[in-house]
Amino acid sequence: MAKTSPLEFMRQVQAETKKVVWPTRRETIMTAVMVFIMASLLGVFFFGVDHAFDAIVRFLLSLAS
Repeated sequence: MAKTSPLEFMRQVQAETKKVVWPTRRETIMTAVMVFIMASLLGVFFFGVDHAFDAIVRFLLSLAS
């Protein structure tokens, strides 16, 4: 593999950075809102599942005693 000088490396990095398509402010905000909504929905879902399993385990333990 050929070695590149630090200066050539920086030029290559700069050239690659110019190819990046950055998201708009609106796209960034919409994505953040969607992440927040999905995280909230998953939190509520797992909260419900946890309570259901808790009730089942408590019921089974009450049968054993």
